[in-house]
Amino acid sequence: MPAAGHFPEQLDVVGLGNAIVDVVADADDALLAELDLVKGAMTLIDAERSEALYARMGQGIEQSGGSCANSMAALAALGASAGYVGRVKQDQLGAIFAHDIRATGVAFLNTPVADGPPTARCLVFVTPDAQRTMQTYLGACVMLDEEDVDEALVARAKVTYLEGYLWDRDGAKAACLKAARIAQANNRKLALTLSDSFCVGRWRSEFRDLVKSRVDILFANESEITSLYETEDFDEAMEAVRREVGLAVLTRGPSGSVVVAGDQSHPIEPVPPAQVLDTTGAGDLYAAGFLYGYTHDLSLAASGRLGSACASAVIEQYGARVHKPLRALIAGAQS
Repeated sequence: MPAAGHFPEQLDVVGLGNAIVDVVADADDALLAELDLVKGAMTLIDAERSEALYARMGQGIEQSGGSCANSMAALAALGASAGYVGRVKQDQLGAIFAHDIRATGVAFLNTPVADGPPTARCLVFVTPDAQRTMQTYLGACVMLDEEDVDEALVARAKVTYLEGYLWDRDGAKAACLKAARIAQANNRKLALTLSDSFCVGRWRSEFRDLVKSRVDILFANESEITSLYETEDFDEAMEAVRREVGLAVLTRGPSGSVVVAGDQSHPIEPVPPAQVLDTTGAGDLYAAGFLYGYTHDLSLAASGRLGSACASAVIEQYGARVHKPLRALIAGAQS
């Protein structure tokens, strides 16, 4: 259930997502072999395995994570007012998630629940060659349901941003649809990120219906949008989405991105990073930059440039939280 709390009279964006604690620690190849971990892979694990692996990790960093949480934290870093809806348990990692996301400046009103699975965590073993081996336990976050959605929080947000991964659970899907109804009733905008091409494959029909009937802003990368429209041709998918949603933001990695609105297309050049260390969070940061611009009256092209700049900043470093000030990127995107 949402907790009582104070937040601005109006929020720029509120996001619904899988609340996951990222636990990042250095490791060597010998430890990976001992623990039977596939180097460089992301593997879903159960609670028992996650506890055993967590006990073997060295000193590291523990912070709030998950795709949507990363976007909301980046929005706050840019200077936007952001809120977040997610479920954690009343345990050590639940307390870490709640404290950390609030410390970024994001309004997080959900009280950790007493019962059910432990707080979700992504255990990241970083080897000296910079490979990241991830073991993810989804835990409490997949139990998100309608009761977790604070109506006042959603009603006050200019944009409600849904994480596509939530469609994998009936309760979380119901929470998203409740948020969509609240946003629509209050004349607010609804945004959806498709999250993953495999997720699109599982829910293509429902996503298509959602995009046509409720979504105002769609975020997708090239593989996700082509999967949604069952084509291998990006231009064909772009023309299809143009007919079904008012605003689509389509990213293409090193090839840049394109913002599609009605009969207009705004190609966005990529911002070359000084170095590419870790692409984790690139899509999350692009969405944050774009939504900042959108909610602060920047043009669609400038919003896309800010998204591209934020994505470039995060891939220059390890992890999904940018270490340098993001606000400095805003002026450059408007020029």
